[in-house]
This record gives sequence, C-alpha cells and structure tokens, in this order.
Amino acid sequence: MISKNKVKYLKGLELKKHRQADGVFVAEGPKIVGDLLAAGFQATYLAAVENSEFASRLHALGLEENVQTEYVTVDDLRKVSSLEAPQQVLAVLKQPVWVFDLSVPSTQLCLALDEVQNPGNLGTIIRLADWFGIEHVFCSKGCADVYNAKTVQATMGALAHVKVHSVDLVEMLKHLPANTPVYGTFLDGENLYGKALEQRGLIVMGNEGRGVSEEVAELVTKRLFIPNYPQNRTSTESLNVAIATAVVCAEFRRRAL
Repeated sequence: MISKNKVKYLKGLELKKHRQADGVFVAEGPKIVGDLLAAGFQATYLAAVENSEFASRLHALGLEENVQTEYVTVDDLRKVSSLEAPQQVLAVLKQPVWVFDLSVPSTQLCLALDEVQNPGNLGTIIRLADWFGIEHVFCSKGCADVYNAKTVQATMGALAHVKVHSVDLVEMLKHLPANTPVYGTFLDGENLYGKALEQRGLIVMGNEGRGVSEEVAELVTKRLFIPNYPQNRTSTESLNVAIATAVVCAEFRRRAL
C-alpha cells in the first residue's frame, strides 16, 4: 500500500515547480519505464503491481537493493497515476543533465522547437526524432515541459535515445558556427521536395498557432514549404506541427537513402 505522504508527493510531481525542485519526473508503463531504465536513467522510486509481468522483471534486475520499490494493487497505482488505466508500473526518475556544444548542429541533423506548447505535440516530435535518428532536440524557453506527464507518455520511451535541451533559441542561433544550415517551414518558403537538403543543421518547427516567431525567422537561412496536393486545391491552412515535423524529417532522411 502506498502511504498518504507518498501519494501526496507523487501527485505533487504533476506540477513543474515540484519536478524542478527535486530534479525528477514520473514515467508510467512497462514500455516507457523499461526503456528508460535500460538506457541508464536513475530511478528513485518504483511502484509495480504485484504479480505483474513488470514486477517479475524488477525482481530479475535486482533494483530493489538500490531503489525504493513497492509492490502494490491496481487500485493503489490508480491513486497516483496520471493515466485513465494504470499500466503495471510507475517510476520516479532523475532528470538527466545533457551536455552539448554549438558545433553539434554543424555536423548532424537536429531539431529546434520554437514555443511548441502542447505536451502531446512535444512528446510526439521527440518520438519522431528518435525514429529518424535525430539525437538532439533544442526547445525554446516557451516550449511545454519535456517532463510533463503527457509529454513523457507521448514519447513512448524515446527520451531514452533523444537528448532534449532547453535553450534561449535566438541566442543559440546567433552563435552557431558559420555556414550551419538553419531550416524552417513557412507558407512563403521554397518547395520542400525541390530544395537541396543537407544531412546536418537545424530544422526549426514553430508554435501551433503562429508558427515560427519573427525573431527566430530572421535567423533561418533556408525557408521551406510543404505543398498540399494538388497545389491549386483549397485545403486547410496548415498542418499540425507534429505531422509537419514528420513530413520534413522523412524527406531529409529520404535524401540520405
């Protein structure tokens, strides 16, 4: 049984200020928790449904020796879960501190997010980055918190492979090494499918409502446009930012095949 104090603590971690104060975040479900533990993320607390498949895995890993571990009922887990249907395990994990230098985008393809505020969109983009072999995602200060429970859930474990950095995006772009390509998507950009694309640089994706901000747009060196089909057909004004990211990343990686 999870104590009242522990329930209060775990529910408190739904707030960013409490996550930041302790430098931790919550992950749920065998897939996500398993991937993060396998990648070396350090757990401080684990609650697993007794006699579940994941409880057996915990026994095999021997984590109980170093991590506070409780074996609980489904009802116990439901009291602290952010999910409608709890999934065997909840973990409190330490937030990693990733180190990077500004030369990274000059040698490999990276994503930069300009105030993407929906946690589901952010998590999906991190998952896409993992799929397309993009190891670094740079989030402006106005982005949703990467350790929001909805964001973590939407990544489906991709946080195990993708390093997410919170940065002053304008300052970062200003100090990139010379000749680092900075791509962005705009309605007045050049057709994505006819533009030369390098397997390095930053792909900037903008806010759900207003797109790329003016300050960031001034620092984009290669403006791209995702055409609808057929181009003279009336359609919706824009794509969801996560879907647009998938289209752009897929085209970049298609060129490398």
